[in-house]
Amino acid sequence: MLSLIIPAYNEEDRIGPVLDAVLAAGVFHEVIVVDDGSSDRTAEVARRKGVEVLQLPENRGKGAAVEAGLSVARGEIIGFLDADLVGLRPEHVRALVEPVVNGEADMTMGLFGGGRLSTDLAQRLAPVLTGQRVLRREFLAIPDLAGARYGIEVMLHKHVKERGARILEVPLDDVTHHIKEEKLGWRKGVAARLRMYWDILKVMAK
Repeated sequence: MLSLIIPAYNEEDRIGPVLDAVLAAGVFHEVIVVDDGSSDRTAEVARRKGVEVLQLPENRGKGAAVEAGLSVARGEIIGFLDADLVGLRPEHVRALVEPVVNGEADMTMGLFGGGRLSTDLAQRLAPVLTGQRVLRREFLAIPDLAGARYGIEVMLHKHVKERGARILEVPLDDVTHHIKEEKLGWRKGVAARLRMYWDILKVMAK
């Protein structure tokens, strides 16, 4: 069984096309959107797409949202996607899933290319920060995921690599995502970005 977890916080205007691409791909048996205490209609938009929605009572961070999703997911293969992707197509979703299902890799990680320069460059410099992954559940026995917050990708990647997993990078052509400054405005966006970097640095320091 394959499960997909999409952590989402105030993504009502962006999550719909992501779910459309996922559902059109037809590879996941269950799709779980974890609404991380949103104040908008994120959960409602997701429910209208016919996917499972898990709502957290307050915003607890990406790590906690992923942990909550894992607590209800039934699959032996687990996928993760960001809720604010732009340009995601069904073939991208299948490209992430197929190498793990076919036994060619234990984890795939999707890397942007051709979407826009800023996000392409960021993923070339730090590919471990990608939120687009598919992996076998056996590699997800990670303590204190919730405490990682935005550092979850670094924690997950380090854990999987240390266990000798076969990791395959998958190009996601023409895919990008909305940056925080676009979603929140310049001042709040920069503040949110700095908090994200702090979470990442704390995990890296461990």
